[in-house]
Amino acid sequence: MDPTIQQRIRWRECRSTVSSHYDIPEPSIQTVWEAIALHTTPGVTQYMDPEVALLFTGVGLDVLGEGFDQFPKDIREKIVAEYPRHSFKEGIVQAFFGGFAHKPESIFGTVKADVCERYIKGYKSPNFCDLIANSPFPNS
Repeated sequence: MDPTIQQRIRWRECRSTVSSHYDIPEPSIQTVWEAIALHTTPGVTQYMDPEVALLFTGVGLDVLGEGFDQFPKDIREKIVAEYPRHSFKEGIVQAFFGGFAHKPESIFGTVKADVCERYIKGYKSPNFCDLIANSPFPNS
């Protein structure tokens, strides 16, 4: 069975268990699912529930430093002091890899990068590891 379909089936089973065991309303579980599913999808989340947009924006700031200069320095420094970023840039890439290293067939490319490389002469999609390494957040 396709790994993507297997994951969707597991998520459906998990949703049912969480909903019944913890008495969480289905709309709230749906919002969580959407936030997780779309947290790396630009151009969509701003049209969804605020929680979905917040996760996308937070991940962009935390991982890539998107909006770094717009986020108040005093608050940013307070958060980083409370939650240090020890070897974050290297560690998060390894964590990402650990999440799919055992199932590389499930992450075969993305259409966005493939389409741009096919139709924009000289386009080279950004390397996610380089974006993380070049984030303005320092390791702590």
